[in-house]
Amino acid sequence: MRTSPLLTDLYELTMLAGYLQEGMADTPAVFDLYFRHNPFEGGYAIFAGLQPALESLEGLRFHETEIDYLRSLGLFKPVFLDFLRNFRFCGRVIAPPEGTVVFAHEPLLTVSGSLAETQLVETLLLNSINFQTLVATKAARICYAAGDAEVIEFGLRRAQGPDGGVSASRAACIGGARGTSNVLAGMQYDLPVRGTHAHSWVQSFDDELTAFRAYADAFPESTVLLVDTYDTLKSGVPNAITVARELKQHGHSLRGIRLDSGDLAYLSREARVMLDAAGFPEVRILASNEIDEAVITSIRDEGGRVDIYGVGTKLATASGLGGVALGGVYKLVAIDGQPKMKITSDLAKATLPGCKKVLRAVDEQGGFIQDLVCLEKEWPSGGDTVFDPTNPLRRTVLPNLVDLIDLRMVVMDGGHITMESESIETMARRCRDELALLPRGCRRFVNPHRYKVSISHQLTQLRGRLMQTAAAPKEAT
Repeated sequence: MRTSPLLTDLYELTMLAGYLQEGMADTPAVFDLYFRHNPFEGGYAIFAGLQPALESLEGLRFHETEIDYLRSLGLFKPVFLDFLRNFRFCGRVIAPPEGTVVFAHEPLLTVSGSLAETQLVETLLLNSINFQTLVATKAARICYAAGDAEVIEFGLRRAQGPDGGVSASRAACIGGARGTSNVLAGMQYDLPVRGTHAHSWVQSFDDELTAFRAYADAFPESTVLLVDTYDTLKSGVPNAITVARELKQHGHSLRGIRLDSGDLAYLSREARVMLDAAGFPEVRILASNEIDEAVITSIRDEGGRVDIYGVGTKLATASGLGGVALGGVYKLVAIDGQPKMKITSDLAKATLPGCKKVLRAVDEQGGFIQDLVCLEKEWPSGGDTVFDPTNPLRRTVLPNLVDLIDLRMVVMDGGHITMESESIETMARRCRDELALLPRGCRRFVNPHRYKVSISHQLTQLRGRLMQTAAAPKEAT
C-alpha cells in the first residue's frame, strides 16, 4: 500500500525547501531515532514497525496531484516543486530486527544519506516506529501477565482509525498476541483471525438457548458462545452446556465460552466447575471487557480460570500507566562527516553525537547483562569503564568474559530493502525468546529493575569535547 509523502509535518517540507535554496540538500547527513523513557514506566520496549516503514521509504514518490496541492499553499517556489518530482529516498538504514527487546537512550534506527532525504522521512519513520513499538510493548506486558493463557487482540473498534487498527493488530501479534479479530489485518499480515458473536446475536432470538443452537448450527467446528447476555451462571453457562452435549452427539465440540462482564475471576472459577462437572473440561473460557495486564494479574491472583484473554481498547490504544505515546525522537548526529549534538542543560535530553553502534553484553547462557552505545569504529572489551548517558558521574566496568553482540544490521541501502522479509510469527518468537533472557526484575510491572544502557569512554569524550566547544566564548568578527 502506497504511503503519500504528504504524510508528514509541514516543517519537514519547509526545511527541505530551505536546504535546497542554501545549496545544502545534497550534504551527507546522519540521523538517529530513539526514545528517552521506557513506555508504561516499565523496564523495556519491544521494537516494531520497521518493515512497514521501510516499504514506505522504498516507494516514496510525489504524485502530480500532491505537487499541485503544495503549489496551492503559496509557500514553495517552482524550483522546489520541480525537485520533488524526481525525489527518491536513496539512503541507508541500520536497525535491529522487529521483536528485539530495546531500551531508552540507544539508537534504534540510524538513517544516513543526503540532508534532504534524511530530513524529509523523519515524521514518516516516527509515526510507524513510535506507535507499533508502543503497542508491541503493551502486548508483551499483557502476555507476560497472562502466563500460559492465550491473548487475542480485539481492539479494532476502539483503535485510532483504520490504519491505526491494522497497525495495532500487527504490533500486538509481534508482542505475543496469538491472533486478532481484525480481518483486514489478518489478510494483510497473515495473522490468525479469531472471534465469537455479540450480545445482539442472542437478543435477536426469542431466547438464549435458541440463539446458541443457531450459532452452533452455523459454525459447528468453531463455536464459542457469549454467555453473559442475561445471567452468566444461571442461564448462559447451563445453556452452553446443553449445546455442548448436542454438538457432541453430532461429532462436534464446543470450543469455548466467553465472559464479557462481571467479576471475571469469580465467574471463570464457577464456570470451570460447571463445565468440568458436566464432562467438558476441554471447553475453554475466554474473558474480555476492558482487560489489561493489571486486570489479568488480579484475575490470576484471585484464582481465576481463564484460558484466553480477549484484549481490546487498552491494547489497541496502548493505554495505561505511562502510555499514550512512546515519545521517540529523530535527531541529527552528523553532517558532512562532522559529529553533531543537541546541547541542553538537561543532559538526559542531550543527543549522542556521531555514527554509532549498539552492542549487547551477554553471559555464557545468552542472558542480557547490559547494552553499550559506542562509536562506529570502536570495539570495547571487558574491563573497560563505561558511563551512564544521562549522568557521566555514574559509571561501571564492563564485565570480563562477556560476548558483545551488535544489535543492528543494514536493513536498507541505496533506497532498497536489503533484509529478508520475516513472518510475524518469527518476530513474535524473537520477542518471546529475548524477554526470557532479560533479567526477571526488568519484566515486573511495579518498580522494575533498571537495565543498564551505557556509553563508551570514547563516545563520552566526544560528547564532552563538543559541549566544551559549544560553551566556549566566541570571538567577535
